[in-house]
Amino acid sequence: MNNSKFGTRFLTSFFLFGLFFVLLSGKRLDAQESILTSYERNFIRSSLAAKTGILKDAATDERAGEFIGSLYEFALQFALTNGPMLRDDPDMIALVAAAAKGAGDGGNRDSVRSLWELFRIFQDSYSRVEILNALGILGKGNPQIIGNLNQLLEDQNRVYRAGNINLNYPVLGACITALGALGDDSSFPFLFSAMIAGYPQSITQETLKALDSIQGNYKDYLIEVIRNNPFPEKAAAFRIGAYNAKLKPAERGELAQIALEVSLDASGSPAAALRYDAITVLTRLKWSPASSLALRNFYRVLTDFTNNAAPRERLLEAITCLGVMDSTEAAQALTLQLGFINSQTERTGEYNEAVILAIINALGELGDKAAFDHLLYISYLNYPDRIQASAREALNLLKW
Repeated sequence: MNNSKFGTRFLTSFFLFGLFFVLLSGKRLDAQESILTSYERNFIRSSLAAKTGILKDAATDERAGEFIGSLYEFALQFALTNGPMLRDDPDMIALVAAAAKGAGDGGNRDSVRSLWELFRIFQDSYSRVEILNALGILGKGNPQIIGNLNQLLEDQNRVYRAGNINLNYPVLGACITALGALGDDSSFPFLFSAMIAGYPQSITQETLKALDSIQGNYKDYLIEVIRNNPFPEKAAAFRIGAYNAKLKPAERGELAQIALEVSLDASGSPAAALRYDAITVLTRLKWSPASSLALRNFYRVLTDFTNNAAPRERLLEAITCLGVMDSTEAAQALTLQLGFINSQTERTGEYNEAVILAIINALGELGDKAAFDHLLYISYLNYPDRIQASAREALNLLKW
């Protein structure tokens, strides 16, 4: 009996406690609803000029976290209803900007659709920039919003390319910043198009920052452009990747290798410029997988130099690049060229000091013993002390 009475009392107490908790929660919910209702009532009753102030006051309320998101959405709905008539009114513009900023800062993702509709209605820079800033926060993972912003940027790019430079640059910059914040890989082609459009420097810099924020395989996006797009775009994609600390050295080396590959068989100044840039990066990275391409570049530049179609600096770059390729083929090519220069020097006494020094230094870097005879033969020819000293140093670096 005692156990039964105890159990009955326990269940009764538990029930009463649960009932008290439900009633207390209900009172709290009613309190929250009354707070929101109170602000909404004040919002409706106030003049248009005062409505922004009500939002600011509400944001400082100690209980703001309980209702402020709903109040911002309430304000956005008000703007949607009345915006078509008042979209040029300064007070309405200020209200939209304040509500958009509040929705973004508060992380109220339910306001995304309202914000985009308002962006379509209002044409002023102030509200549009705040809306785009908010969408950059709230639209993450939202394909529709990301698609809308991609299309917005593409439309701006198309207008600018058509020769209309009188764009709304604050809105353009805010769109690019929002896409960078969203970081969706679908935005890459639109951002890249903006990057090469020829916008003012501030817009281009913002675009580069946005491109750096894109998620996914950044290297593959750049490779696709380098392989398939016109040469000015290939060069732009290469510059983005080759000097980007976000990419690993091996990834940058791969980009340079592909850039060299696509430019070797092409003619014209843009292709040549890309080829020379790629050689510089390959040399800096010592990217030996590109050895066969570097060798092809050497022979092409050597031919151009011989025919006065390329400056000596390009030949020196090609030689230096071979010197870091760590390949037998590179060593053989440079050894044969050194033998040719020695033979020419012995016969005519003419040689290009900068070129022979570059070859000697490259052979020393490679350390291939196949170069021994031609390096040693330098000591029997009438070369100046500088070349003789370089040859001795290279001989000491050969690996046996």
